[in-house]
Amino acid sequence: MLLGFGGFSIILALFHNAVRKHIFHDEHNLDTTFDAGGNVSLSLTAVTVASQLFWPGDILHSATLTTKNGIAGPFWYAVGIMINIFIFPIFSVQFKTRAPGAKTYLQIIHARFGKKAHKLFCVFALVTNLVIMIGLLLAGRATIQSLTRDASDEFCLFVMAILFGSYSLIGGIGTTFYVSYFNACLVFILLIVFVIKILHNSDSEYASIGDISRMYKSISCVEGPVENANHSYLTFRSGVAFLYGVIEVFVSSAVTYCDQASWQSRIAAKPVQGVWGFLLAGFIWFSIPSTMATTTGMAYIALSAENGTHYLSAGQIDEGLVTPLIAEKVLGSSGGILILTMGAMALMSTGSGEVMAISSIIVYDIYQTYIRPFRKELKRTDCVLCGKLKKQTVAATYANDQDREILCHCRSVNKCHNCLEDIQRRHRPNLFGIKPPYMCPIHGQYRQYQDYLITFKNWCIIWVTLAIIPLGLIIFESGAIMGFFCGSAATLTAASMYPNGLNDFLLNTVQDYSILAGTCFSFGVSLTGCLIISLFTHKIKNKHDEDMEWQKMYNIDNPLNPWELNFKEELEGLHFDTKPTFQQMSTTFRKAKITAYVGGFCSIFLFAILIPGIMATFTVMSETQFKVWVWFTQGWAVVMAVIVIVAPPFEEIRRIVKQYHKNKERRQEANGNINDKIVMNEVIFKDKSLVDSNSVPTKV
Repeated sequence: MLLGFGGFSIILALFHNAVRKHIFHDEHNLDTTFDAGGNVSLSLTAVTVASQLFWPGDILHSATLTTKNGIAGPFWYAVGIMINIFIFPIFSVQFKTRAPGAKTYLQIIHARFGKKAHKLFCVFALVTNLVIMIGLLLAGRATIQSLTRDASDEFCLFVMAILFGSYSLIGGIGTTFYVSYFNACLVFILLIVFVIKILHNSDSEYASIGDISRMYKSISCVEGPVENANHSYLTFRSGVAFLYGVIEVFVSSAVTYCDQASWQSRIAAKPVQGVWGFLLAGFIWFSIPSTMATTTGMAYIALSAENGTHYLSAGQIDEGLVTPLIAEKVLGSSGGILILTMGAMALMSTGSGEVMAISSIIVYDIYQTYIRPFRKELKRTDCVLCGKLKKQTVAATYANDQDREILCHCRSVNKCHNCLEDIQRRHRPNLFGIKPPYMCPIHGQYRQYQDYLITFKNWCIIWVTLAIIPLGLIIFESGAIMGFFCGSAATLTAASMYPNGLNDFLLNTVQDYSILAGTCFSFGVSLTGCLIISLFTHKIKNKHDEDMEWQKMYNIDNPLNPWELNFKEELEGLHFDTKPTFQQMSTTFRKAKITAYVGGFCSIFLFAILIPGIMATFTVMSETQFKVWVWFTQGWAVVMAVIVIVAPPFEEIRRIVKQYHKNKERRQEANGNINDKIVMNEVIFKDKSLVDSNSVPTKV
């Protein structure tokens, strides 16, 4: 695993760095580490989001739900997560148009609501990342130890730390996109192998699998959960499965909206690509747990029926050992290797995303904001370079501009000749390897500050990665606060109603209705409390106040990497001073907003209402209906596999080639300008030679 996955990911990281250095020329940029240049393609965004949502637990847990709840279990599990995936584009397109320069969602909270709310949500964000990381470590350890003899906890944690942090340190979030692509390809290939060996294998040594008809006959004879219609595993009329889906909606909302890794993948794409990318990611992700669970979970039930009893105890089923068992039963030792490979792929994508998410919060929201800001006591409407009021802020709110001495007049970095000279000077070979200092009077000090942050970022990623090992060993604002306490109280109240109450704390607090009560109260009270408190405490009295509030978010930017440069193609033809206005951004990306609303609603309707509504019309599936459903999930997986394997490299290569041709045209244009200057100088010299030496040319 270390030599294979780790070595291959490091090679991808080096390749990504080479692309950023020689094609996009932005390798020495703090923001590029966390947004991959801000122009990631649609398909690569979709594949990365789907890969980061595909946890090792999905391989194990989805089959567990099939074993316990029947065919409806993994479907509602997937739907519960997908609802938030389809809603997320609505928020993300607002994020990208209202705060295009933000690199974390916490920066928006800081600009809009101030330091108190920012500190509170920094805590919530880090706790969310901590919980997700613990879940990854537990699932990863279970996967490795179930398939590797005598693997100690320390060994498992060491392997995961290396896989998470190695390529993240070298290539940043951009490498995560590349690695996620190869991970997704491998996961789909292995998924298709499982489907063929379990459902389309006439030479199977087991009589109950190898064919869909044989599997159906075996499962139809087994008594299912009492909550299911006719106590059958082959029905969508399952109250317990639907209940779990509702719980998953609220649980996954925290993972989606409070996890910086979700926002980070979205920040790396433009509004249109981000919206379509998340919608496509939902369709890609659905095909993995639904197909995997229908295949391995149903195979376990069929084999247990053939065996006359369960192969695993209830505790082992809850630990997620169904999928590894079926893999080894069907494929022998190679099956265990395949599951271990899929688990490692899922760990790498999600784990590296969490490492980068935690690092970005520490760099942007803690260190740069509170510990070592470039300019202390800076107002949110002031320029970070000179400390004066930004001109676009005044232009948005005042008709006449009289006090020009209080306004920022800093030259944009893309128009600064001193910056160009600094960059050229520092790229020249030096005998002692010491780069000269920055000389630009406007941006020089901030460039030095950014270099320091880049060094700090590298150490931050290293320490976050190293912290994975002790973390694993340890475990083997007003509305939000109110929701937290109410949710905790609701969970304890519901748990106390089970037998033995809170005496069996660990058992009863994870029961379905305890989790449902806690998540519903946390979500509902937080949402309601924040809305009510905001309505009664906000200070927006008129249009002027509203413009000033939006401008605070709009001003989140890195002066060395202005966000408007990333939207040159979309904003072509529009006239503005230094930055486009909010109205111009809103108009430009209006189609993206409409797509987010319409696409999200239609996708939720398809998965939460239409498909289950059709399947619920059958009390218990007949053999034909079961075959149709299995073929449907398999066909879905094959189509998504083709998209995942073909689309990202096509779009990425096209993007790199397009940038290469742009660079070539710029070089030719620059050479042409130089030649023009040389010709003009020759003309001037010849004109001088035609007149008396004491004369001066009258026309040039």
